[in-house]
Amino acid sequence: MAATVSNGFMLFGQQFPETAKAHMGFVQTAGIESALDEKTRHLAYLAVLSAAGLTGGIAFHVQMAQQAGASRDEIVSACLVGMPAVGLQVLDGFAVASASLESSPPDA
Repeated sequence: MAATVSNGFMLFGQQFPETAKAHMGFVQTAGIESALDEKTRHLAYLAVLSAAGLTGGIAFHVQMAQQAGASRDEIVSACLVGMPAVGLQVLDGFAVASASLESSPPDA
């Protein structure tokens, strides 16, 4: 399954290709230097996006987490992990992740 970026990031990349390239270089380097494995990084990112109420990148990171071996239950749990700290705003991220999971093949 090929992960697709949000419409906003796609537009950003089209209008500001060098800045988008620099941003992706930063993201890739941060991943390389991280002590977290790829699956854990994507699950943590989903938790942060959901807690912050930022839904634009959730479908992309759901796909990336799945590619890294995360189960549906792990993905949903990551989206909900911030609820005790930030409240119900995580539910928007949970809804986007759930819809993304519905459109992807079931766990192997």
